[in-house]
Amino acid sequence: MSKRHYNVIIIGAGLSGIGTACRLADESPDKSMAILERRERIGGTWDLFRYPGIRSDSDILTFGYSFKPWNGSTTLADGGSIREYIQQTAHEYGIKDKVHFGLKITNANWSSEDRCWTITALKERTNETVTYSCDFLVGCTGYYNYDEGFRPEFPGEKDFEGTIVHPQHWPENLDYAGKKVVVIGSGATSVTLVPSMAGKAKHVTMLQRSPSYIFSIPAKDPITNVLQRLLPARWAFKLARQRNIISQRIQYLACRKWPNLMRRYLLSHVRKHVGPSIDMENFSPKYMPWDERVCAVPDADLFKALRTGTASIETDHIDRFTANGILLKSGKTLEADIIVTATGLNLQLLGGMELTIDGKAESLSDKMAYKGLLIENIPNMAWLFGYVNASWTLKVNIAGDYLGRLFKFMKERNLDVVVPKDNGQNKLEEGILDTLSSGYVKRSRNNLPRQGKAYPWRTTMSYGYDKKMLTEDPIEDQFLTFPASNPKKASMVKGKSKAA
Repeated sequence: MSKRHYNVIIIGAGLSGIGTACRLADESPDKSMAILERRERIGGTWDLFRYPGIRSDSDILTFGYSFKPWNGSTTLADGGSIREYIQQTAHEYGIKDKVHFGLKITNANWSSEDRCWTITALKERTNETVTYSCDFLVGCTGYYNYDEGFRPEFPGEKDFEGTIVHPQHWPENLDYAGKKVVVIGSGATSVTLVPSMAGKAKHVTMLQRSPSYIFSIPAKDPITNVLQRLLPARWAFKLARQRNIISQRIQYLACRKWPNLMRRYLLSHVRKHVGPSIDMENFSPKYMPWDERVCAVPDADLFKALRTGTASIETDHIDRFTANGILLKSGKTLEADIIVTATGLNLQLLGGMELTIDGKAESLSDKMAYKGLLIENIPNMAWLFGYVNASWTLKVNIAGDYLGRLFKFMKERNLDVVVPKDNGQNKLEEGILDTLSSGYVKRSRNNLPRQGKAYPWRTTMSYGYDKKMLTEDPIEDQFLTFPASNPKKASMVKGKSKAA
């Protein structure tokens, strides 16, 4: 097995991986870099998901990169446009040729003697095993299992004579025109699918066990359109983006500080759009705003579909599937030709690969995240995890800036290894997402890194706080250690061929 060595290896060529690669190429142009991607194309999530209406659930000005302005006027961009945006960015910043496709990472092992990572990967097309090595490893694999979405088994499934599909594996040739469709779920995927299929399908029913908060936003951003006409494009982008960042944060903090007031506001917003004929019990969650993510819909498209009768909503529990649909606990039957199980994701870290140090298995679930980026007691490794209460990508830009600063700091001092270490006084049993009660978080709570009591081990999900911490605060502190150099590395690693 041949082994290729790089200064930095990024795992994942999706939104996070490409964004991080662009920042590092700009901040640390002297470092060789490779991106290892399991799929055959750039795009990650936005290449995988192809269900009707797939789009961002955050505004595209903050969901896109800070260094690559999004020039469209659409507020929530469709999946195809986001995929093209990522691919264009990779091409423009010279990142495309650094991507190695078709590689399923099975193991990453840190050698304390060699002071480098060895990554073992499987070429799935040929079943060939290949290895890479690097000085620094960056995980940009997202947070869910690409192979399997969360798919509970329902009683009587074998009796159903129609088609059952999961959005994560949408059949390319699925024809739902003139069909009765039931979408099981109440999250972002469901509120996207229902209005997208309504009209073409004979009827679409959204079946939920419990409601989610749903908020309509303009499909086109009128203020940004005005700014683009009056100002240079980059100025308009920066102003509009900053406005959205501040607006999102204010809304989130208001929901946490005045939950009852914000609940009344959100529900009154829904009532205005659905009209008096729709039962508000279908839109009145039992939890408070931002205990789970708030679902955004463009131009009230879901509410319009409900008002016009092309779609309907049912809040009930499933008793069993029947030959022609779903029998509910209430005794009501929903007829269906197609059932879509929009039941969520299975959380998975680092793409499911095994992480080892000197051959000993390590787990992120018993470690804290240092500044929400490096991992406690893991040498030379970063882990990109975005925001769940704002645009995921906001974290990517500042994380790349921090890594660039870290690499510069280490180069100037002739350091080659960095390890975050706690003093034993900060770790909590709480996970980094325990403030959310979403199903995928509850199911995988024990698989996530632990939360710390205070800076820099506390993951705040606050862009403003993180921006200062990652781009302004000093690199050196009491928790960041730099083990002394090992002279063996010069002969064992530095002599290996470098590949750009």
